[in-house]
Amino acid sequence: MFNECAPSFIPNFLDAASNVVNWTWNAINKSLLHDMSSTYLQSVDKLVKNINVNMSQDVSSTNLQFKSCFADKCRMSVFDVVVNLEKKTGTLKTVAVKKLMDKLNNGYNDTKPTSLLLIATVQDCSDSSLKIRLDYPDIQQTQRKPLCVFWNTTNKDWSDEGCSLSTNNKKYTCECNHLTPFSALLSKGGISKHNTALDMITNVGLAVSIFSLMIFLTTECLVWSVVVKSNLAHSRHTAMVNITTFLLLSDICMLASTSPDNIPETWCLILTICKHLFYLAMFCWMLCLSVMLVHQLIFVFSPLRKRVFMFISSIVGYALPILIVGSSYVYYGYNNIEYFDRKTCWLIYVRFLVGSMHAFLLPVGTIIFTNLFCMTVIILKFVKSSVPGCSNADDKVTAKGIVKVLAVLMPVFGVTWIIGYIGLTFPEGNVIRDVLDFSFTILNSFQVIQKQPTQ
Repeated sequence: MFNECAPSFIPNFLDAASNVVNWTWNAINKSLLHDMSSTYLQSVDKLVKNINVNMSQDVSSTNLQFKSCFADKCRMSVFDVVVNLEKKTGTLKTVAVKKLMDKLNNGYNDTKPTSLLLIATVQDCSDSSLKIRLDYPDIQQTQRKPLCVFWNTTNKDWSDEGCSLSTNNKKYTCECNHLTPFSALLSKGGISKHNTALDMITNVGLAVSIFSLMIFLTTECLVWSVVVKSNLAHSRHTAMVNITTFLLLSDICMLASTSPDNIPETWCLILTICKHLFYLAMFCWMLCLSVMLVHQLIFVFSPLRKRVFMFISSIVGYALPILIVGSSYVYYGYNNIEYFDRKTCWLIYVRFLVGSMHAFLLPVGTIIFTNLFCMTVIILKFVKSSVPGCSNADDKVTAKGIVKVLAVLMPVFGVTWIIGYIGLTFPEGNVIRDVLDFSFTILNSFQVIQKQPTQ
């Protein structure tokens, strides 16, 4: 331990440690950055534990501040964070660190760290039962939801085990029953007031969707030999059956992961991969269907042969989703980057073009806009097929026909998912975001396949 030399050692230690976090770390890749920042934090933590103090001290540098006080009614303010220790014996030693939070790994999706990290340890105390309270002034009166977390040195990530949040006089206080480096994280958006309602709508919608899809598949099996009498009918019904099957599997996986806290981590990963794969396969078959219909409208006398359609659609509908999901999983695993969020059993969205969610958003977005273009071509073809110089009554018939085409093709082509993409542009807690969330949940959780007229 640093004993007699502690008073002279502490200022030098703080200055050196402050200079390290003051350097620009932008040129370092993210994986190495997380390892270096975690190692730095553990080193500072060990040094603080080995500093033996016998009096109250207050030493500051640009990015670090060290304070110590006797545990009996120990209360101190470190970089404006008020620290209280409920202990009658021992000496509390704390070091507050700036400019480190944004360098550490953060596995909590849709959160951003506060500016300060606090390291605390108790000297001359063998009793492990304690409670420490932290009042963060920068998260008081905020619209963001705070999370009390500590740094898990084994997992090299934040954890909320043993820490809780309490509210007193509209102020947020973190309480932890152990001493490790800890801080607070803020949710990316405001506290959602509609989570319960959305969960209820989702569960009911998924149940209705699963039941309806099973009826559709049963009906297709019963009438297949009757309705499939041409290459066009075979291609269209094959695509519809695949879309229905993958949507059904996606709904089942989604329903199975509605309570992530009750699911083992391995099963959470499996459900994430399955949802990623099944949803991508569903959209790929939607793409096959839309392109096939447009081809039939444009090249009326040159329809796709059944073998050609099955070969191309098998590559797009089966091989492509497996390739995307497999390569994204291997990429994130090889680079030691989190592939899924344990709290949601789904992919991770960090920010624009960062996070495994983009292995889903980018291909699905491309397919949706391609299908939107195909749907526009179909509608224009439908309008042009109307007789020129038609009456107002004929115009109404055409308008009703367009509405019917939209009602049938929008869910089949996955166009309703555009609402989800628009919602990503608004912060959580925004009124427009809430409306879009409800619209997206209702339209897509109740999604079923509408049977088209047989050709």
